Amino acid sequence: MDITAENVAGPLDGVRVIDLSTVVMGPYAAQTLGDLGADVIKIESPSDGVRVGPYRHTPGMTPLSLNVNRNKRSVALNLKDEAGRERALELIDTADVLITNMRPGALARLGLDYVNVSARNPGLVYAHGQGFRGDSERAGNAAYDETVQAASGLVDVANRALGEPVYLPTILGDKVSALTIVYAALAALVHRNRTGSGQYVEVPMTDTLLAFTLVEHLSGHVFQPALGPTGFPLSLTKGHQAMRTRDGLACLMPYNPPNFRDFFTAAGRDDLAADPRINGTSIEDADVSALMDLVGQCSPALTTKEWERICAKHSIPMAPVLELERAGEDPYVRDGHLLDVVEHPSEGPTRSIGIPVRFSATPASVRRLAPLPGQHTDEVMDELTAKH
Repeated sequence: MDITAENVAGPLDGVRVIDLSTVVMGPYAAQTLGDLGADVIKIESPSDGVRVGPYRHTPGMTPLSLNVNRNKRSVALNLKDEAGRERALELIDTADVLITNMRPGALARLGLDYVNVSARNPGLVYAHGQGFRGDSERAGNAAYDETVQAASGLVDVANRALGEPVYLPTILGDKVSALTIVYAALAALVHRNRTGSGQYVEVPMTDTLLAFTLVEHLSGHVFQPALGPTGFPLSLTKGHQAMRTRDGLACLMPYNPPNFRDFFTAAGRDDLAADPRINGTSIEDADVSALMDLVGQCSPALTTKEWERICAKHSIPMAPVLELERAGEDPYVRDGHLLDVVEHPSEGPTRSIGIPVRFSATPASVRRLAPLPGQHTDEVMDELTAKH
């Protein structure tokens, strides 16, 4: 991956974003806007959670900070100090979007709440991510991804599928909420550009992940009275997992009767291809689990590559299981520049996660690798002085 010249104009070229957030949700949202061309200024203090952890050369340059802080300029300000707060407000005065995940009480004490900030910058889109809705009894409660997975019903889904109330092994709540902040902020920018008025945009993590989870898992409870239980049957079946091939693991997901018939035939099981449960145009929910068990029994008949070729021929959903330790060697990942090695100015060779969207006219780009804490303080403050 080449770090493109700073004059490459993405679709958000000319938009300024102030990133006043910590950990993952806010920083990931701000980075995404930066990838799309926005000028993102990160106001940070030593307490930023993503700056804690192992590092190679420079304290604060941790794996997580490198993954959520590219395409930003970092400004170090002490918000507990009056001069630092005033400089932060002056920067926000120049912004189109502010992203923060600080608790409402802390924002109010610092004079960085929406009422105070919007009085100075009426056109500002103020995007506030927090664990729970601001008008709820949980509004001020601490919230982390596990909290949100529990409160949104995701842990219940895992418990029903796996028999254990586990948390998904990825910070889904943070990342889904980050992307929700992105689209909500962009929608508010469209409104601002049409009317001149900014607005407060609240993105509660719990509400966001609940809406995300219920798309398929509300199921029979969509109707009142309910026509059946909650939970998407396929996702909750015992056999809903990757299958073992002769030489590895793959997602083998026959989805309709022709898929199942072609799959069993390829595995040399003509007897299963003639199963009456798959001789029609649809499959009963009650039969899915048993049929997927049979898929698991047949999958070791062929290698992953052989299944990939056969499934592509018959339009059977399939993908090899990507091993994260070897992700950079995977042809799909490599050819799509999804995990390139780049030379970071202070940290040396690092892997840079690719931008997943492509624009034909205004390409998104990596213009800056993640900055050192406070790296651009003087540069940004000089620009601010020049504006006055």
